[in-house]
Amino acid sequence: MTTRGSATGAADSGPGDSADSGTGDSADSGTGDTVADLGEFGLIRAITRRLPTSPDILLGPGDDAAVVAAADGRVVVTTDLLIEGRHFRRDWSSAYDVGRKAAAQNLADVAAMGARPTALVVGLGAPGTLPVTWAEQLADGLRDECALVGASVAGGDVSSSESVVLAITALGDLAGRPPVRRDTARPGDLVVLAGRIGWAEAGLGLLRAAAAGSPVRLDTPGHAELVLAHQRPRPPYRHGPLLAAAGAHAMCDISDGLLADLGHIAAASGVWIDLDSDLVPVPAPIRAAAAAVGTDPLGWILHGGDDHALVACLAPGTEPPADCALIGRVLDPADHGSGAGGSGAGGGGVLVDGHRPAGPTGWDHFRADGAGRRGNGPPKK
Repeated sequence: MTTRGSATGAADSGPGDSADSGTGDSADSGTGDTVADLGEFGLIRAITRRLPTSPDILLGPGDDAAVVAAADGRVVVTTDLLIEGRHFRRDWSSAYDVGRKAAAQNLADVAAMGARPTALVVGLGAPGTLPVTWAEQLADGLRDECALVGASVAGGDVSSSESVVLAITALGDLAGRPPVRRDTARPGDLVVLAGRIGWAEAGLGLLRAAAAGSPVRLDTPGHAELVLAHQRPRPPYRHGPLLAAAGAHAMCDISDGLLADLGHIAAASGVWIDLDSDLVPVPAPIRAAAAAVGTDPLGWILHGGDDHALVACLAPGTEPPADCALIGRVLDPADHGSGAGGSGAGGGGVLVDGHRPAGPTGWDHFRADGAGRRGNGPPKK
């Protein structure tokens, strides 16, 4: 996967490019049962041979660096880390799932800027005991998620580590449009949501309940769908450029929770955002799962991340793209800051039905408990 030292060119793709292959391909594994048996460069060859390249990749794996087309002249860049035991567990998610999720959260960040994702660069740290097939199926997941947006893996690096660590960098093309930032929401804007929220958090809640000995079943259709949403989020990639074309003033993806990410927009823009809880959808599978584990479904909706839906602020009177839901509006801080608990000048924040929400609003890596919300529990060796 590294752009240096690979003996396999970009044209050597793995079997099956379908984004719906499900579990990845396990055939044609490199020799050696573990990555230590295969060695660094054998592992690189085993991974890169499964990764086709898209037209945006002018020079893929096999050289000192990749070359990616930048037709717009500007490149959108984002990076995320996934750490075993913190963001995923190998007994809860397959390697293919981890690959899909790792790609999705980065591709969604690019879409949230209004850009079209073009490429990923992947850093993989792994213990020597990791099965080669796990690394190969991880590559299959990366490949298939990228295929949904016409992107591909341009290169990366591998190294040894005590647990599995992924560092993913995604690139994107703005196609002539200005980037949609977080700090440009305006008073009077409509707040719209594209995609699902609360599904991944509900799936994680079910997994945690089952691990704690609850009799909750994970194989019922509704529960299984929620668990899959935790393992493989479904970001609304196409809505990023669509919302940008509709003139979105501000936008971000929901990775830390709806309230937390709306709070990021509000604080950066110096405005208050009032969320109307009656307009926020609470689907039947989430209601049923919440009843099964004894929690409030709205909590999953408001505080759960990892679905990577998109939330955007549009000018009043703008017709949002299809499948977008109106969920709130942006308030003038001069009129509402003091009443919301602010100073009335500067700052910003989020209200729910006109009131400040109590307690934490979402995920914060350095304020969470040691187990972490998204990957509760120690790594599985």
